[in-house]
Amino acid sequence: MFFIVQRYVLLPIHKLKLLHLRVTKKLKYLITLSLLFQYIGLFLLKNNSGFVEQYYSKGLYPIISKLLNTSFKWSPVSLGDLLYIAAIIYMTKWIIMNWKRVRTQPKVFVLDILTSLSVVYFLFHFCWGLNYYRDSLHVTLNLKTTYTTKELKIITSKLVSKTNSLHLSIANDSFQKIDTPYSFNEMVILSQQGFRQLESEYPNFIHPGKNTKKSLFSTPLTYMGFGGYLNPFTLEAQVNSIMPKSSMITTIAHEQAHQLGYAAENEANFIGFLACIHNNDLYYKYAGYAFALRYCLIELSRRDIDCYNNTVGLIHPGILKKFKETSEFWKAYNNPLEPLIKRVYSSFLIANNQKKGIESYNYYVALLVGYLQQNNL
Repeated sequence: MFFIVQRYVLLPIHKLKLLHLRVTKKLKYLITLSLLFQYIGLFLLKNNSGFVEQYYSKGLYPIISKLLNTSFKWSPVSLGDLLYIAAIIYMTKWIIMNWKRVRTQPKVFVLDILTSLSVVYFLFHFCWGLNYYRDSLHVTLNLKTTYTTKELKIITSKLVSKTNSLHLSIANDSFQKIDTPYSFNEMVILSQQGFRQLESEYPNFIHPGKNTKKSLFSTPLTYMGFGGYLNPFTLEAQVNSIMPKSSMITTIAHEQAHQLGYAAENEANFIGFLACIHNNDLYYKYAGYAFALRYCLIELSRRDIDCYNNTVGLIHPGILKKFKETSEFWKAYNNPLEPLIKRVYSSFLIANNQKKGIESYNYYVALLVGYLQQNNL
């Protein structure tokens, strides 16, 4: 009886396992090969932004966004960060356990890695990353993308007047710096209110709801010089909880703009600015205009240093104190690795259809000038 079982039961099972291994290996080759087709597909989409806009950004992505936000917004803890931690632990353990295969089975080892990369690459673009290839915001909003130094000077001057006025409305003293009085959760709620108020002017900026959380990696983010990021797999807006609250207001709005499906950094900056200045809360209006003023001042310093110095002299001392406080905070975390990390991130942005890389943050001034001119600030 034993021999019968061994021959007609155990042996077929053994053969079935071998067949399973062969199918699995074949599947791995197919998944790895798909990496090439994914790359070709993305290359073609670079010149078909209208297709991405219509069928992904305004078609499939809102469905994905609603599903992921509904699935993950219930947790007060960043599930995306926990996912990254688990992935780091698993990958470390896997590499240690399979390191011998580098010498004994190098092809199998590399195949496993490429298979995993292909899956992650697909999920990144499917869940959110294809938004890098949508129509530019200046096209959908009919805004200029270039501006003269004269135009920059005029807009910067108007921003100084607006920011000074809001500062005085809150502080009642031009020498007093303004500290944000809200908790993190209050800022998240207020930011969403700003987006709801923005919807009346721009119906496309309908925010999916609360899915903004403190990042578990806030300390590493600070040393890297980042205020936050969007997790593309859970669509959680991750915010650096260590940085000054005045910066946190605009960072929350920026990351929530990413949740809307606007992947480009300059566009997320611009939409975040719009959400702040359309907010009924004075602290948010002030933060939005002060944020815009800083970027315009940086650009003005590059174009006309004398005009820059004269303009700074017109800004309330309390505003300049807050600018200085924020700068000193980030300087305290300067380290030799930060420039390297930012170069890597810049390369990531360039690879994802942002030709200016990390400089695309500053490029948002073009959208800003165009919008403020169009709306007669």
